[in-house]
Amino acid sequence: MPKVTARPLDPATVRAMLGDGRELALIDLREELPFSQSHLLWARCVPLSRLELRFAQLVPRRDTRIVLCDGGDGAIDRAARILAAAGYTDLSYLQGGLPAWEKAGFELFSGVNVPSKAFGEHIEHIHHTPSVSPEELDGLMKRGTDMVIVDSRPFDEFQRVSIPTATNVPGAELVFRIHDIAPKPETLVVVNCAGRTRSIIGAQSLINAGVPNKVVALRNGTMGYTLAGFAPDSGKTKRYAEPSAEGLAWAKAAADRVGRKFGVMQINRQALDSFRNDVTRTLYVFDVRDPTEYAAGHMPGAVNAPGGQLVQATDQYVGTLGARIVLVDDREVRAVMTASWLKQMGWRDVFVLTGGGNERVRPMPPVLGPPAPSELAIEVRELAPLVADNHVTVVDLSLSPAYRKGHIPGAWFAIRTRLPQALAKIPMNGALVLTSEDGILASLAACESKVPALFLRGGNAAWREAGLDFSTQARMADEPLDYWPKPYERSGDTTSAMNEYLSWETDLLPRIERDGTTRFAL
Repeated sequence: MPKVTARPLDPATVRAMLGDGRELALIDLREELPFSQSHLLWARCVPLSRLELRFAQLVPRRDTRIVLCDGGDGAIDRAARILAAAGYTDLSYLQGGLPAWEKAGFELFSGVNVPSKAFGEHIEHIHHTPSVSPEELDGLMKRGTDMVIVDSRPFDEFQRVSIPTATNVPGAELVFRIHDIAPKPETLVVVNCAGRTRSIIGAQSLINAGVPNKVVALRNGTMGYTLAGFAPDSGKTKRYAEPSAEGLAWAKAAADRVGRKFGVMQINRQALDSFRNDVTRTLYVFDVRDPTEYAAGHMPGAVNAPGGQLVQATDQYVGTLGARIVLVDDREVRAVMTASWLKQMGWRDVFVLTGGGNERVRPMPPVLGPPAPSELAIEVRELAPLVADNHVTVVDLSLSPAYRKGHIPGAWFAIRTRLPQALAKIPMNGALVLTSEDGILASLAACESKVPALFLRGGNAAWREAGLDFSTQARMADEPLDYWPKPYERSGDTTSAMNEYLSWETDLLPRIERDGTTRFAL
């Protein structure tokens, strides 16, 4: 790989770039756990270990201004070589890293999805979004109050833990579905999430849409409910139904009012084509519907980003600040509501394209770099007997939560960029075979490994498709630095973890004020 040097930029220059109105991708190359401990507010976490898998979708335009940050471990040099080889031409890095940023008097942040979390607190502060405490909700339940509880998280989070009697209605679906869920104006509507942000945004969405019902957010969500001593449900499956004609008509009228209020712009296919042909600007096209609707048919090339999650975790979908964003929803409501929030977050160029699509194949995220040589691949049928006879060393480079959920029997966990250190801890037995979720990351690691290594073609997905067993017995050759565990996922004192998280969230407002780089609308 050719030697490429990124240009050093001092902290004052980088901070000025955040406010100059031009496109910018600020990329932190560390793993998610150290990133969560301290980072720049607008940095996107794109670990070097997965750079080739994630970067091109997050930062699609090759001449985007890119500023890299690392932990002083040489990641910048390696990332710059990979990106330059892939055609990225404007590469810089934060000179002195995070210590220099802090020394310059600029703010650093802990946590993940910080801009979106801070935005939720901002919305509650300026709108005084009404809420109820867990104790008040319990009293309402005991009194038999006419009310509905709607959980604004994705279905998998709802299934894990939920408030008793709740219906799963992810954030962007709330205005679209609420008329049929609470058709009587006197019915109280309670919106909850796991903590604060999505319940605040969900409740305020309904209020902004002019729902006739009284709407409140559940203060501190399922975490607050648990901390108050109440027992949440688990494994529930109650979801919204398809809206009636009357419900759809109400939702469309409500979304139209919201769109006009917040200046949401709509475009046609011709305008979208013009955006796609504009090589001077970055364009993201997101289908904001439920994943099941997306899978049934969507616009070619559109990436599924359910609206509630796009607002909740914008940094996971949009890598370039100042880019154009086009939202797609065949019935418009969810796209308009999502656009209204993105505009309030400070995204200027947000557009709604009406109409659905007909493609059923999820677009494959582009992978940087050439494919691995076929001679480094091993097939499932070849690997299975070696695993059964314990004549092979398998190292799994999947994300640690996926590894813990299930992996090839006997496989060790490691992080790709830390593989040499991990291999020093593993008693080698036969050939070294690398695997990952779909085998792509493993193929990249096999090509660069100093120790002869093969990769499992198709990875763990191919093993699963072959009907072979998985194990949950963890063999950790590395620390799980690749994942920030949610408070309720942590070992030890989860009560303290939940309290610390909720305090962290409410403390964001004064911190973003000190930072001074947000452009949240008033």
